[in-house]
Amino acid sequence: MAATAAASIAAMALAATPASAAAASATISIEYGASYYKGTASWSNRSVGIDASFKASNCRRVYAQAFAGSTSLDFKSSSTWCNRSGPADFALDADVVGGSDNIWVYMTDENQNYLKGQTCYRAGYCVDGLH
Repeated sequence: MAATAAASIAAMALAATPASAAAASATISIEYGASYYKGTASWSNRSVGIDASFKASNCRRVYAQAFAGSTSLDFKSSSTWCNRSGPADFALDADVVGGSDNIWVYMTDENQNYLKGQTCYRAGYCVDGLH
């Protein structure tokens, strides 16, 4: 009887403990000619991390910007890469209540002319273009 009561109390305690929510993430895929930026954006409470690979054919640069609605929270960019590839990760601050709900990730040429980009949402998806 004591074992049954203990098991019942343990089960109630586990049921009352909120499950930890998995971090929201979205897959980024920007391709322009032979250049690309591909990886994953992961949202935390007050930040967004981007782990991605960048391949620059000719000279390219990648930018990332975090938003809460239409309010810009943080903006970062890579340096200009010319004919090289490797990891190009970003850590964006989103230090407001609720954090960021969307990001822009985009590629430019060496003169900062927009080539291609995506808007990614905390809900777990990305769409082409900057919205």
